[in-house]
Amino acid sequence: MNIETIGFIGLGNVGEKLAKNLLKYNSNILLFDKNKKTYSKFKSTSFCFCKNLKELADKSNIIITCLPSPKSVNNVIKSLIPYINKKHLWIEMSTTDKNEIIRLSKIFINKGGKVLESPITGGEHRAKSGNISILAAGKRKNFERAFPILSCMGHKILYCGKLGNASILKIITNYLASLNLIGIGEALAVAKKNKINLGLTQKAIEISSGNSFVNETETKVILSGTYNVGFTMDLVNKDMYLFTKLAKEHNIPVDLGRIINKKFKVGINRLGRRSFSTSIVKLLEKECNIKFRAKHFPKYLIDNQKKQKGIEIIEL
Repeated sequence: MNIETIGFIGLGNVGEKLAKNLLKYNSNILLFDKNKKTYSKFKSTSFCFCKNLKELADKSNIIITCLPSPKSVNNVIKSLIPYINKKHLWIEMSTTDKNEIIRLSKIFINKGGKVLESPITGGEHRAKSGNISILAAGKRKNFERAFPILSCMGHKILYCGKLGNASILKIITNYLASLNLIGIGEALAVAKKNKINLGLTQKAIEISSGNSFVNETETKVILSGTYNVGFTMDLVNKDMYLFTKLAKEHNIPVDLGRIINKKFKVGINRLGRRSFSTSIVKLLEKECNIKFRAKHFPKYLIDNQKKQKGIEIIEL
């Protein structure tokens, strides 16, 4: 691919993994995170750390953000705007508000820059392996410029059309994952109370019409007892807020959405905002006086597949 200088902002659980995958293909990577402690994750690499966002903007022509909230994205772009010009392409990989990405994009474009939103989906373990899925939206020429870069970080890449579409679709998929997680908890409780081995239960679901990505991944770390998915309650709460906001804009009744929102708010109050999202099933464990456990399940999710080539998924 053509080597472009990339400035990467946001080195949390997911951002760190995406940035490290980029380095395998491009040595021209500049890093910035307001929490300088995150830099310790890159001690054995040849990354260049920027002192501030001005330095990053001045030295890069591709700017990637991977941040935890719409507020964080707004703060970063607000700080970057004075240094943006026509050389810059902003690739936004956070899960954020559709209206915010459109608003901030207009400001960025007015400075001469270009924008592509590219939120990721598929779990932290696939972000690490480089096999994460990516939903991209914006002008097609911006997507084509960014595609070689996205291919370094992901496997299945779907072009979703105009700006805002990818953010909407990402929130929809996160809503469905949370819905599946609540359902898995109730299913495991019914199996447990009927004295069915939960390892057997997980496998039965996996080969059935009731299977889901959540069962194939998150159920396993629930049964091992670690609950470790690298995704936390506060992030689910943010996503559910954005989903119900999207529905409310068009007067769509989302009864299940309200139930999930309420459950995760209870989860945050009882278990803490930084507890793993999978910990939500602990509420049911406590209420039913049971534990969801089975032998031979992993403590952490690992994608054992080698890095797959980045491919564009074509809409039928």
